[in-house]
Amino acid sequence: MTQRTQWDIVCTVDDLVPYSGIAVWTSQGPVALFYLPDRLPALFAIGHFDPFSGANVLARGITGDIKGEPVVASPLYKQHFSLLSGQCLEDDTVQVPTFRALLDGSHVRLELTQTRRNTIAA
Repeated sequence: MTQRTQWDIVCTVDDLVPYSGIAVWTSQGPVALFYLPDRLPALFAIGHFDPFSGANVLARGITGDIKGEPVVASPLYKQHFSLLSGQCLEDDTVQVPTFRALLDGSHVRLELTQTRRNTIAA
């Protein structure tokens, strides 16, 4: 198997809500996409699945920062996840995946890993 990345369009700029998150569906499952217009970069993407509650809810969390690091607080049990690394700030054994995001004209793209099976021609 080989892996490669590709930049998939997941939404448009009009779908974004300043200082908040939206959930987008990708080939890798649901992703929480956050738009923080006063930061550079302004787009952050982490897994939408909250490992503490077992629910896809992180896009509904409250954004903020702790010691200058952008975070989202889970809406259920309030753990904070770094929007840079996906690391839970209250439990260093827990981390959610992160994804690179970029604005391409009016589209938002996420960098996603695609796995391909190597086939051998007979």
